[in-house]
Amino acid sequence: MIPTLWGIITINFIIIQFLPGGPVEQTIAELTMPNITATNRLDAKSTINDTGNESNPSAPAQSVSEETLARIHKMYGFDKPVLVRYWDLIRAYSVFDLGKSYYRNTHVLNIIAEKMPVSMSLGIWSTLLLYSISIPLGIRKATHQGTRFDSISTNLLLLGNAMPTFLFAIIMIILFASGEYFNILPLRGLVSDHFDLLPWYQQIMDYLWHLVLPITSIVIGGFATLTLLTKNSFLDEIHKVYVTAARLKGLSSDQVLYRHVFRNALLIIIASIPGAIIEMFFTGSLLIEIIFSLDGLGLLSYEATIQRDYPVVFGTLYLFSLLGLLVNLISDITYRLVDPRINFSRQMA
Repeated sequence: MIPTLWGIITINFIIIQFLPGGPVEQTIAELTMPNITATNRLDAKSTINDTGNESNPSAPAQSVSEETLARIHKMYGFDKPVLVRYWDLIRAYSVFDLGKSYYRNTHVLNIIAEKMPVSMSLGIWSTLLLYSISIPLGIRKATHQGTRFDSISTNLLLLGNAMPTFLFAIIMIILFASGEYFNILPLRGLVSDHFDLLPWYQQIMDYLWHLVLPITSIVIGGFATLTLLTKNSFLDEIHKVYVTAARLKGLSSDQVLYRHVFRNALLIIIASIPGAIIEMFFTGSLLIEIIFSLDGLGLLSYEATIQRDYPVVFGTLYLFSLLGLLVNLISDITYRLVDPRINFSRQMA
């Protein structure tokens, strides 16, 4: 985990040095254009007192003075040698000091903490719903292979998988939130405007009711992959010799399925959990956050990338990577708990 995180930090640093259109270039461009706002930003962060056009936001500037250019570089930390900046970044990230946003004038950790509840709500409930439906459905499809239920469910799953997330979200909005057909589900936000005035039990219901549309839109395309993965995993185990031997001993179908097959078939499903969690939390919710006006980490990362707000971009990337590594570690531990025969130390020897 440590070498991986070090590699991520190093790549981030290299990108900062060579990526065009960074904050320094953007600030200089704003200072040399009419109706600029960069001067106010510089005044707030580095107290520029230069005379001339730089001090008048409403007047165009033809050039930027050397002193102003030096202050811009200092404001964004580009006044130090490359190796010094690299060491400062390594040292800061090692203690979770992710710096301050260039444009929000607050620490990156505070920004992430502010957006985290929305992404956690989408990620946790989506993952729970996806696995609680897909695994039992996959098991039933494996035990009823070739039946009408298996055929119909497969077609429905493939139809849902083929539909883009944003298109399904729009269809759900038209059907259940637009008023053209029904108006029974909320359209925007995570809670109602009068949420604080509600009793606690109504607050819970209001929160869950607001999650119906975005959660359904997120998970609709994920059912097919996980369900078919579960089905194929169980089918592969069901046709092995030890299952036949267990049946010859007089064990019932349920005993064979849940005492022997379930543990072995579950390993490949556990392997898919880290990627599913990371996707649900961060990458899969951007369009959903935009459509349903949810201010979460997906939207934050997108806006920070557009603005070249490097501390936010790479701070969130660092935390996402750390979370992914931790989830992989938990996945490895779960392998061992599910099947004690797995021994990582022997494989490494």
